[in-house]
Amino acid sequence: MNVGWVRSRKRDVTWGHMRRALLTGLLAVAACTSSGEEPAPPPSTADSTTSTSATITTTAETTTTTTQPTTSTTTLAELQSLAYEEVGRADFPVEMTALPGSEISYLATKDGRVLAYDGSGLLEAPVLDISDQVRNDREQGLLSIALHPEETDRFFAHYSDNNGDTVVSEFTFSSSTELDAASEQVLFTIDQPASNHNGGMIEFYQGDLFLGLGDGGGGGDRFGNGQNTDTLLGGVVRLSVNDDSEPLLWQYGLRNPWRFWFDRDLIYIADVGQNAFEEVNVAAAEEGINYGWPITEGLHCFSPASECDESGLTLPVVEVEHGDAGTCSIIGGVVYRGRAIPEIDGHYFYGDHCGGYLRSLVYRDGQVVEEMDWTDQVGGAGSVAGFGVDGQGEMYVATTESLLKVVAVRAE
Repeated sequence: MNVGWVRSRKRDVTWGHMRRALLTGLLAVAACTSSGEEPAPPPSTADSTTSTSATITTTAETTTTTTQPTTSTTTLAELQSLAYEEVGRADFPVEMTALPGSEISYLATKDGRVLAYDGSGLLEAPVLDISDQVRNDREQGLLSIALHPEETDRFFAHYSDNNGDTVVSEFTFSSSTELDAASEQVLFTIDQPASNHNGGMIEFYQGDLFLGLGDGGGGGDRFGNGQNTDTLLGGVVRLSVNDDSEPLLWQYGLRNPWRFWFDRDLIYIADVGQNAFEEVNVAAAEEGINYGWPITEGLHCFSPASECDESGLTLPVVEVEHGDAGTCSIIGGVVYRGRAIPEIDGHYFYGDHCGGYLRSLVYRDGQVVEEMDWTDQVGGAGSVAGFGVDGQGEMYVATTESLLKVVAVRAE
């Protein structure tokens, strides 16, 4: 197994400081005016008709130490339902991300482009185009993007190179809507033995970059990586982007963690199943957790097919059987922490590439305390490929052809 690791070098770039200053200015203004094999790509709940009203308190902080935060209270009208609002169309978008408070969000498309979203639509000119160095084939392509949470000139991408192997690279912003393709620094590479189960997600947590990698592909853990802690495949890998630390297999026992999400001290992982069961895992965001693949698929024994030893395994909190509303390949989402729909605060949302549904769960005190199916309200999305959030924490669903914002329908 060939693994490459190159330390990231900090560069003297002024745009990050300019953008940070601009964001501070915007926040200051707000404070003064606030009111089987799964098909490509990436791999029982109750309908909700609950209507509620909510009072929310919003606080906008400035960086001026002599200025106190401004607080405003807004009473929202009764929530009648959720709905999808199409805000853009693109060829196979897979993920959207933004820095908190930013007016610009970034949408990755599987063919190797990054587009800017300004809150009203997608800008035509790409922020980055590396399509000539990305293999866009079934489960391969530009799979995920991430923004450094503090050094705002730094942008990261996970993609399949033209040989089909995993690459994680860093790029530098020239402006808020332009990345310098020539600034690429390859931080991490690993050979992929097959074209499927390449994983996908990258996300920052506590200063490090985390990467989801599948078990190497094929079927039934063909290469024996799921329970092999001597490889980085089949788990979540921790990468340091600031020093020479070696990549670390942080959690393991995963088949194809196309999407995961950190929320406070927890990690939510939607792991794509084999032929029968999809799963959502929720666990402490800590090293050493084993999710069980290929010993288990969902809550069932896989290898061996019966009487498997589940000791030491962290089993999923939700299992979705194939055939349930067309389920074939789970697409993990986000924990909602936006302000526009406080009624769903803390819900972890997910979908399915074939089923096209929108479901959520609430995890509290070590267990799932609520499950919802929102599909009757929002309608089927089509072929779901990913999720994302904007700078205000509002949630989006990416399908193979469009970007959908999840919005509230409230009583007039």
